[in-house]
Amino acid sequence: MPMSDAAVNSDRPLRIVYLTAGAASRYCGSCLHDNTLAKALSQLGEHVLLTPTYTPLRTDEEDVSLNRIFFGGVNVYLQQHLSLFRHTPWFVDRLLDSPRLLRWLSQRSAGMAAAKLGPLTVSTLEGERGRQRKEIEKLIRWLESEARPDIIHLSNALLLGIAPSLKKRLGVPIACGLAGEDLFLEQLEDPHYTRSRELLRKHAQEADVFVAYNRYFGNFMADYLGIDPGHIEVIRHGLHLDGHSMKPLRSIDKHFTIGYFGRIAPEKGPHLLLEAFSQLCADPSLPPLKLKFAGYRSAADEAYFQTIIDRVQVLSLQDRFEYVGELDRHGKIAFLQSLDVMSIPTIYQESKGLSALEALANGVPVVLPAHGAFPELIELTGAGLLCEPGNPHDLASKVRELILNSTAAAALGRRGHDAIRSHYTAAQMAEGHRTLYRRLIEGDCQHSVFMAAKPGQSA
Repeated sequence: MPMSDAAVNSDRPLRIVYLTAGAASRYCGSCLHDNTLAKALSQLGEHVLLTPTYTPLRTDEEDVSLNRIFFGGVNVYLQQHLSLFRHTPWFVDRLLDSPRLLRWLSQRSAGMAAAKLGPLTVSTLEGERGRQRKEIEKLIRWLESEARPDIIHLSNALLLGIAPSLKKRLGVPIACGLAGEDLFLEQLEDPHYTRSRELLRKHAQEADVFVAYNRYFGNFMADYLGIDPGHIEVIRHGLHLDGHSMKPLRSIDKHFTIGYFGRIAPEKGPHLLLEAFSQLCADPSLPPLKLKFAGYRSAADEAYFQTIIDRVQVLSLQDRFEYVGELDRHGKIAFLQSLDVMSIPTIYQESKGLSALEALANGVPVVLPAHGAFPELIELTGAGLLCEPGNPHDLASKVRELILNSTAAAALGRRGHDAIRSHYTAAQMAEGHRTLYRRLIEGDCQHSVFMAAKPGQSA
């Protein structure tokens, strides 16, 4: 029987189940967002169960997720390929869902290309009709008997396959985040790509509201999912700002340092920044320059990374280039504060841009391609420059402007530092979600978009 849909007493904490998709052994922007949000909601006094699916979370802050996995990656894979595992006892499944086991396996696995995951994606989106129906039943039993949520938040649209079952069995409102699903889906091949899109559009009708980080991606996904834009709330990402601070001014005798912080992958475009850097190094009017990369690189992207290293050697830039690897929170902040400007010249249209926000939190101006979420970010913060996407010459030109005008660059950095603290805090993000949840539970959500206001304006 569905759980009661009576209005929640405003004097007691909300019971929020936030289902999030783990990203195995790597830091993931969506995982970082979900963990930050869950912690900030808890600090507001709400009862949040941050519930991992597939694999445990990996975050560079205190991990507030449950030490329990639903739709564990091993079980999901085995149920897809071997019928025996669709009927194994649940206690056997729990052994395979061990967070310790899943962490160990993810650290030793090269992962699987998205293009090969078409059948599995379709199956999970088919919900109770798919091969992972046992996983849905286990989740719902736990929700009914232990969690008893007032509201369920799915971290991304790829989890919508379970939405019809949640609606039927629990009868509570469902919110669904929008977090760059298109980047994964567009790598699938037909017939699985077409079927996945069909199922997503169908199940999207089950969600009571969608939540996007920015107007761009909200509007994009309204068309992608075939839903009314009025069903999408835009609540900006917020940062826990402990440790972030205005970086010190660069000493005039030090190198001007250009940085890239993000996953080392071709779609992120670090090779474009390298080409722009080589052009800047050839300009005798500029001071000594240095280029620093940081971020996770997967085994699948190792060949791509090697092309970057080879290109550095061809350009004779070994003494000016440094890759510092994957960073924890302390290392990340130190890295950002060592930069004079940062760029993430993505090939695809970025849906989040969290590392750009982190750079701004430390007073580092940014140069970003004029597509995806980035124009909106620059409009709201006034803390950087836009360049033509895919054009290393224009990227070099915009960075050159900041190199030659240190006063303007410092002003952009200060503007970004202040904008983050005024409009991109974890507390503001949590308050926006709490207000939305209350409206949904009380049946008073009119799906009016919670648009991100410009700094100085109320949202």
